[in-house]
Amino acid sequence: MTPLELFFDLVFVYAITQVTQLMAADPTVRGVVRGMLLLALLWWCWCAYSWLGNRVHADDDGARIVLFSAMAVMLVASVTIPEAFDDLPGGLPGPLVFAGCYLFVRVLHLVSYWRFSAGDAALRKQLAVTCLPMLSGTVVLVTASFTSGLTQTLLWALALAVDYGGVLLTGVSGWRVHSAVHFAERYALIVLIALGESIVAVGAGVADLPVSWSIVFGIVCGLVIAAALWWAYFDVVAPVAEQVLHSASGARRAALGRDSFTYLHLPMIAGIILLALGLKKTMNYLGGADGHTPGEHLHGVGPYALYGGVLLYVLGHIGFRLRNLGTVNKVRAAVALVLVALTPVALLVPAWAALGILTGTCVLWIAVEVRVYGGARREIRDRVHAPAEH
Repeated sequence: MTPLELFFDLVFVYAITQVTQLMAADPTVRGVVRGMLLLALLWWCWCAYSWLGNRVHADDDGARIVLFSAMAVMLVASVTIPEAFDDLPGGLPGPLVFAGCYLFVRVLHLVSYWRFSAGDAALRKQLAVTCLPMLSGTVVLVTASFTSGLTQTLLWALALAVDYGGVLLTGVSGWRVHSAVHFAERYALIVLIALGESIVAVGAGVADLPVSWSIVFGIVCGLVIAAALWWAYFDVVAPVAEQVLHSASGARRAALGRDSFTYLHLPMIAGIILLALGLKKTMNYLGGADGHTPGEHLHGVGPYALYGGVLLYVLGHIGFRLRNLGTVNKVRAAVALVLVALTPVALLVPAWAALGILTGTCVLWIAVEVRVYGGARREIRDRVHAPAEH
């Protein structure tokens, strides 16, 4: 991984923050759905350049120009996120600007990929086929910018379904994953970036409030939950996924890269961002903001985002393992059921208790996995770290 790729990711750090703020400003089902649609679109752009970066070294002068150009346009898109659906008075039409940025970034990616794939006829054929769903989805997105309300939201969903589904249906015969290590590292980093957003959300929820014991409690709980999600991914899942990808080759490796990383990492990232929203809203209660109190029950989308975010993250992991190893992690399947059962409870108990129950569940989850999978975990960790010891 190069410094330029890390620099490139900074734009997406800001974009993810903007998505969280958008949902926090409109804490309704509509607001959350729109936030998730925005996240899916931003994710698709990021994934496109993760594949390009695996094809050509980011320190190539041509690649630098491409990445800097994409960064500039994505920064404009990120700033436009608050009016991606509802245009603000004055200035340029926000929804249309956002759609235009998406089109530019996607076209730049395909044109650049074509340039760097000289001599690879199969890849160029794949790129040509990919143009159809990309352009079709963008046309739908542009059309959505001239509508409003439910129609606009549905058109956004259709645009993403066309682009995501088109790439899935066109297969992987021409795609290449040249470096499994580099590819896996890129996606591990974006998980870290999302986890960082969950930590930021804890502080943002009480930024202007005096410190209290309930706030300290919330900060500790938020960090423990984020740490549990970090542990669930980086302890053994990340190294095993990298090894599985490395052991594959050709079209099988490309399919694994597409399914396990490009598609199945999205629910993980979305889950973390929903958790960030839930933490931000819960911290408002713990800090006494807007007339709330720590002993008050959580209302609105807050408790659903809090528990549903972790649930979506866990489901993403279950799908990830199923695609990579063909097996189901029974502990995580049980955790998913527990989270579903506990969500109604979170609506009935005080805000501090709802957060505490989720924290305890996450701690118990990791403790059980360490206990149940202790032997296999040690073998995996020893195998992963063995090269560094020589």
